[in-house]
Amino acid sequence: MKTHLLALDQGTSSSRSIVFDAQGQVVAMAQREFRQIYPQPGWVEHDPLELWQTQLATARETLAQAGLGAVDIASIGITNQRETTVVWNRRTGEPVYNAIVWQDRRAEPTCTELRARGLEPTFRERTGLILDAYFSGTKLQWILDHVDGARAAAQRGELAFGTVDSWLLWQLTGGQAHATDVSNAARTLMFNVHTSEWDEELLTLLDIPRELLPAVHPSSHVYGHTRADWLGAAVPVGGIAGDQQSALFGQACFETGLAKNTYGTGCFMLMHTGTQFRSSGNGLITTRAAQPGYTPKFALEGSVFIGGAVVQWLRDGLRAISSSAQVQALAESVPDAGGVMFVPAFTGLGAPYWNAEARGAIVGLTRGSTVAHIARAALESIAFQSASLLQAMARDAVAAGGTPVTELRVDGGACVNDLLMQFQADLLGIPVVRPKVVETTALGAGYLAGLSAGIWPDTRALAAHWQPERRFLPTLPRERADELMANWGRAVRQATAQ
Repeated sequence: MKTHLLALDQGTSSSRSIVFDAQGQVVAMAQREFRQIYPQPGWVEHDPLELWQTQLATARETLAQAGLGAVDIASIGITNQRETTVVWNRRTGEPVYNAIVWQDRRAEPTCTELRARGLEPTFRERTGLILDAYFSGTKLQWILDHVDGARAAAQRGELAFGTVDSWLLWQLTGGQAHATDVSNAARTLMFNVHTSEWDEELLTLLDIPRELLPAVHPSSHVYGHTRADWLGAAVPVGGIAGDQQSALFGQACFETGLAKNTYGTGCFMLMHTGTQFRSSGNGLITTRAAQPGYTPKFALEGSVFIGGAVVQWLRDGLRAISSSAQVQALAESVPDAGGVMFVPAFTGLGAPYWNAEARGAIVGLTRGSTVAHIARAALESIAFQSASLLQAMARDAVAAGGTPVTELRVDGGACVNDLLMQFQADLLGIPVVRPKVVETTALGAGYLAGLSAGIWPDTRALAAHWQPERRFLPTLPRERADELMANWGRAVRQATAQ
């Protein structure tokens, strides 16, 4: 029996591929960065063909590193940057426009207009989401309205829409499969999370032709088979999940009340709520979790737009460091941030604030402030934003008759930063737990693919694989943590003052 799995992890700044074995251990990995395109302030785009080409290249590199051929792979799992929107020609496979990235804010006027019409409750009740330019539906509408001939071609059934998973699946299968999973569909503002179907009323409100949309399946499902010439043999694609739901799955958070935070370009905290759709009264959204079968699974989610991207800004914008790896040493060269607070609202603020007009602010500067204090404040901003999310989740959990999260499982590139993880535990007052396998986003996709291939019988078998590598225990007195959070709140108010 084939026991190796290939996970394709298409993120916001790079494409990665990882081969896992039947124990969920990393066998080989390859990664390639791609261009970030900024046509004007607030706009962020990717070249869809570059996403596909870098993803295919890393898949081939990873198999070569592992000494495996496509014939040795039981199944492929795909996990992807969510909400990023691609529209392409069904006949040629060519994109009609660049991919509009989840960070992009150009559709905010459309959201403002829909809110003014009193439609936010309709979208919220059907989709679990707020009306925000973050999600795919208004991005898709923008492409149809601004690309010459796109709307007419869409109405003739000539175009296909997809989030990045659908785009990769289409390419992998040579155009044979136009599909997505529930976790990605749930991020579009067009999918009814109660009925598990595209919602005709929402499509009408957004003026989206139904013919554009992919089929929707469970996250663990055989979506199709790759063209043999891509990897050397046809391989089933057996799992798809949006990156954050995939990370929740990879962290073995299968039960109500388990939570994880992913520290990537942004930060994304999800708490599993089981089969219950639970609305938030504290600025969070309700989303579909990755699901192995047809039983719906839900999660509460908070999204921080700028997480690890603040370190990229220190490198590329401020030129304070020459590589991202240098940030911890620079931050540790001072004992604390010296009163400096950095609110990295470069593209507005996400949960729990949802302020599209907020802009980045560095406050508390004195003549004694140095670039090291700014670097430390930048790192700490990631923890402050994440602490605000967990506090919101705790209030929601208590309001629903549950209990607050008792530990936070962490993953993503920045979770290897011990300074950041310790500060996160200090702010939260609960243990922060880093697993032995931190590539949990890709691992979740591998798990979903492995379930469809019969490598594991159920999620109980997967939960047995999860092991902690380090537990960061809080050491800061709660009074001091509360004082720091109050200082953060004042800094946020300054960043949002108009």
